[in-house]
Amino acid sequence: MDEKEKILKFLQDIVPRDYQWHIFETASKKNTLVVLPTGLGKTLIALMLAIDRLCKFPESKVLFLAPTRPLAEQHYRYFSKHLPELFAQLEIFTGKVKAEKRKQLWQRADIVFSTPQCIANDLKNNLYDLQNVSLLIEDEAHRCLKNYAYTYVARKYKEQAKHMRVLGLTASPGHEKEKIHEIAENLGIEAIEVRTRQSPDVKQYLQKLEFQFVKLELPPELREIREYLKQQYEKKIEELQKRNLLFEKPTKKTLLELQHKIMRAIATGAKHYNLLAGATACAQAIKLQHAIELLETQTLYSLQNYMQDLFKQAAQGKSRAVKQLVKQQAFNKAYTRVVELIAKGSEHPKLFKLVEIIKQEFSAREKSKIIVFASYRDTVVRKQG
Repeated sequence: MDEKEKILKFLQDIVPRDYQWHIFETASKKNTLVVLPTGLGKTLIALMLAIDRLCKFPESKVLFLAPTRPLAEQHYRYFSKHLPELFAQLEIFTGKVKAEKRKQLWQRADIVFSTPQCIANDLKNNLYDLQNVSLLIEDEAHRCLKNYAYTYVARKYKEQAKHMRVLGLTASPGHEKEKIHEIAENLGIEAIEVRTRQSPDVKQYLQKLEFQFVKLELPPELREIREYLKQQYEKKIEELQKRNLLFEKPTKKTLLELQHKIMRAIATGAKHYNLLAGATACAQAIKLQHAIELLETQTLYSLQNYMQDLFKQAAQGKSRAVKQLVKQQAFNKAYTRVVELIAKGSEHPKLFKLVEIIKQEFSAREKSKIIVFASYRDTVVRKQG
């Protein structure tokens, strides 16, 4: 039985595409970073490679890391759906499972799904090691640039594994060659497989995409809330400029960079009043800017949750900047208006437009499939009660 027949023997209700076979062939021989747009089957490549490694090393394990628990659970369900029931023992690790229980589960598991933080903590506490892991899969591998737990697990794996193989998966590694090189170095990558929607071996499987942009105006009641927040935000920007701390256009990036510079200066001993006051003003500007962004692009519900969290932080005395911010009259007027509008059933107009579009689509094609992407979880979570 050749490699392809072996993989097909164990795959349930799914057939790999040609480009997935080609990528798998590389990944089966070398530590590989796979760059593939969302929806084109990165997880199936991971599943194929997991079958391959467990067949080659029957007593070994596969470790599949994802940056969040819901994503780890999604991969767990995908593997469960497309593998025969008795092929492998699948386990999912979360912080909710006690450490001693995770140690027991590790011993019996063939494929473990987890967040990097959970595995990193277990390795530090010597609950188990990665010696017998024949495949480490790191989903959203671009996060290994900032996620210490991701790089820590990868480093321990390279140190401990008897039969090492790494598969990095990402839809967006960054456009700079230096970033891709850093990801590759962190994971011990030997080959990079890149596909786009325009790649010849991918394009044949895709339908032509048509884009339609729908522009909506913020209604007067949301513009009123924005004005309250904007007044306070502009005061903080003006303060930063008068303190000769801000010289650029106040974007999210420049404010975050400024905050980093101020905090670094304070940490090195420059604790004069202008810097300390600037640190407070900058922190408030960043929070107000985020609140305005939520109002303009997300939902009233997500803005309410964010503002409530700031009130909670202030009550707990976690931040001087937040304590001052929530005392401001404009901030409280904005919050009161948000609560009133939610009580009346008002929301961001894009939600109503989204519902209208979805209804139209199902009315025209009853068996339509629709994916809705959102930047924040609160945007798609329905308030209970």
